[in-house]
Amino acid sequence: MANAYQKLYRQFTKKILDKIVTPQVLGDTHNLEQVTKNLNNTSPICYVIQEDSTSNKVLIDNETEKLQLSPAYAPLKLNELNEADSFLSLHKSGKNLDHTRYPDKLVRLIEYLIKHPYEDVLLIPVTILWGRAPEYEDNWYKALMTDAWSTPTKIKQAFNITLYGRDNYIEFHQAISLQDLIRAATEREPNFSPAHFVLRELNHQFDQYKEAILGPDLSDRRTVIDQLMTADAIRDAIRAESINKKVSLLESEIRARNYLDEIASDFSYSTIRFADIALTKLWTQLYDGVEVHNFDMVRELAKDYEIVYTPCHRSHIDYLLLSYVIFKRGLMVPHIAAGINLNLPVFGQIARGAGAYFIRRSFNGNALYTAVFKEYLHSLLSRNTPLEYFIEGGRSRTGRLLPAKKGMLSMTIQSHLRGSTKPIVFIPTYFGYEKLLEGSSYIKELGGEKKQAESLFGIIKSIKKIEKVFGVVHVNFGEPVFLDPLLKQNQAPKQLALTEHLPDSVKNTVNDVANDILENINRAVVINPVSLLALVLLNAPTSSLEERVVIQRLQQFKNLLTHHRYDDRMQITKLSNHEIIQYGIKLKQVEYVEHDGERWIKVCDKQEALLKYFSNNILHTFILTACMAELFKSEDSIEKADLFEQMNVLYPDIKNAFFLKWSLEEISQEYEKILAYLISEDLVSVQDDIINVSKADDAYRLLAAFAHLYSEAL
Repeated sequence: MANAYQKLYRQFTKKILDKIVTPQVLGDTHNLEQVTKNLNNTSPICYVIQEDSTSNKVLIDNETEKLQLSPAYAPLKLNELNEADSFLSLHKSGKNLDHTRYPDKLVRLIEYLIKHPYEDVLLIPVTILWGRAPEYEDNWYKALMTDAWSTPTKIKQAFNITLYGRDNYIEFHQAISLQDLIRAATEREPNFSPAHFVLRELNHQFDQYKEAILGPDLSDRRTVIDQLMTADAIRDAIRAESINKKVSLLESEIRARNYLDEIASDFSYSTIRFADIALTKLWTQLYDGVEVHNFDMVRELAKDYEIVYTPCHRSHIDYLLLSYVIFKRGLMVPHIAAGINLNLPVFGQIARGAGAYFIRRSFNGNALYTAVFKEYLHSLLSRNTPLEYFIEGGRSRTGRLLPAKKGMLSMTIQSHLRGSTKPIVFIPTYFGYEKLLEGSSYIKELGGEKKQAESLFGIIKSIKKIEKVFGVVHVNFGEPVFLDPLLKQNQAPKQLALTEHLPDSVKNTVNDVANDILENINRAVVINPVSLLALVLLNAPTSSLEERVVIQRLQQFKNLLTHHRYDDRMQITKLSNHEIIQYGIKLKQVEYVEHDGERWIKVCDKQEALLKYFSNNILHTFILTACMAELFKSEDSIEKADLFEQMNVLYPDIKNAFFLKWSLEEISQEYEKILAYLISEDLVSVQDDIINVSKADDAYRLLAAFAHLYSEAL
């Protein structure tokens, strides 16, 4: 009778959820689909959830049906063992997660598999959060009610379904062998019940998934500050400040607390969700789209690594854009190191709520501030909080990457060596804009005007521009940089006290990490239509060319990127050459003009400086070809060996200036690819290892355009 009632209740719940719930499935289910197809009825699948919730079970069953996965409500059969469904709930609904009662089904499965060691059950943990990925949230109340770390009551779950029928998140995680868990339990904890080990490991997995999505379970700001004030490092710094500055201990303590108050974030889930509502509307008005590349790699790393996002810095939009992209794809937004100049009235408090913590541009030998900031950073890393800071320090005004500012990087590595819970991975990230909100101020600064200080008035002025069209913005996640292998390569110590000076091995590691991050940002370059068009037109004497020549030159530059593809992560516009021109006209960056009865393409007035900025974004992908063309300028012919030798002399300076990815040992094969391109375009020919430069007018003009790139760049 009870089973019949449960089935009836489940069918009723299914009908309701089918009408009002549309979950957002995140992550790649391809591997799970392959597991399902390759089962051959030998290892049944069991879906694991933390809380016993009928609505969540029905939701999972619906999705397994849509994705053609193993049915969740199908019986779980193991010869003589026959379970009614394929769910495993770790805890009864509403119960505390640390209780010691083991689920009856788990005990039965473990007992069976111990007796039958050649059989197995594949456990698929499933995370469900209501309101975590709100596509359509439009009010504060809904933002405040979305899932956090606390387990929802039945009433709260009913509200969740009502409020977030189309705003919930579900993820199927990688399969886990229950037999492997039992063996691990037997090896590691022979004196305990295997169920104890399995339950703990599964709960730990869920905590990792949830932390990757929601971030650590943070206390309120005041509690964090109070706890940090008791840290040994800060207490020692307070005493030293009192002695060195000849002030009372109380005065030193007040200074330390004021520093923490100035630095610390005030993270708030409601702020994050409100920002999501606001930014979704902002991007819709501001951009034609936000394109994201290579994010799945970040999702996989987030479970096992402390994530530190290290993007290039092109615009104030960077802060908002990266957090938005990360949040919308189901991971926790990072805590961001923001310059103290951004701690403005109103905006500063909102930024703190979204995870910003503020840092002074210079510590100026302030030992107390240094100790306080390092301890705060260490507290974030110790709680496995994802971080973000700009490796260049400030925004680039030229469009090219700036040399790394290594202060934050050094403190991060030093904190890791004090003892963090997870290994660290840095995620280089490339932003590719087609227009900039700060465009007019950049033009003034490039023209010699003094940089304007940030202000609330300046932000309000920027907001006025939201009706304008700023094209598409690209966010491309680059090849990750793992810290531990570089520490090992440099023979750095495994642990380092806070008070110790950094040994050369750690300093070398800081330099290597910084260089790898910059190189990997450039590897994730996006060749968008604006940057490509800018590169073509700005090489012309009057920043204008015949339309037919522009079309030809665009194709020649695309051909180079095909012959000498900078990196697999590089993204290249899919627009045709005609479409690229029309796109530039739409963004009011270029225009048609008539000249001698022919249609020309010309850079619009006051746009040249900004287009130079965008061409500089991608210049590193062309710079070796430009260098080779420069060497051909004064030569009718040259031996290939001599050419490569001259390139090798110049290469170290080019590599350092443009953060190119190739070592001197690898670079010769890149010269060969460039030479093959020049031959394919009939710019040069090779006979008996002698390179002959073409004397045709078209060949001369293209070589001159490449050579001009080199002379302008350096």
